[in-house]
Amino acid sequence: MYEVVLFDLDGTLTDPGVGITNSVAYALDKYGIQTKSRAELYKFIGPPLHESFEVFYGFSKEQAMEAVAYYREYYRDRGIFENVLYEGMEELLINLKRSGKKLLVATSKPEQFARMILEHFELSKYFDYVAGANMDGTRTRKDEVISYALMAGNVTDLPKAVMVGDREYDILGAKKVGLDSIGVLYGYGSLGELKEAGADFIVKKAGDIAAVAG
Repeated sequence: MYEVVLFDLDGTLTDPGVGITNSVAYALDKYGIQTKSRAELYKFIGPPLHESFEVFYGFSKEQAMEAVAYYREYYRDRGIFENVLYEGMEELLINLKRSGKKLLVATSKPEQFARMILEHFELSKYFDYVAGANMDGTRTRKDEVISYALMAGNVTDLPKAVMVGDREYDILGAKKVGLDSIGVLYGYGSLGELKEAGADFIVKKAGDIAAVAG
């Protein structure tokens, strides 16, 4: 039985595929880089954005932060709302709140944007705190964000808390902080990725989370 449930945002609460990939493509175009398909850019969903530009395209740290600024030119006005709520998600949140759970968001997305998205989908009312990254590129590692969320949510009994996410970053971040984790298969991570990262539980759809979280 868990008393606190932490949620990743992208690929867990909402499907941001169109908005994020459009924003990445917009940024890459500034450097004359074209991609053949949207699917090539799905790898940007999950890890810290500036690190993705460095790892996937060999950008220097300075170029990566510049690319993030270009990304946000598109994202803040258009991409942020090119987003879809996963089926059954609001019902899940309602059920968890009714059962007395404390709900937190822990995302590597800038906190400002995360709050805007949750307001857009009218989900803010279900969460006790929304924790995200800083706009300057700090506090982007998942363990840092989870630790921040726990502190802001006044959570000290770690065995009573569980992290829900779709990528290895969520699972590894939870493990580093000392939390159990639930990997979800409806997002952007694979079964193999979640197993290898060491997810304590793996579920197929949003409604299954309630059964695991107790």
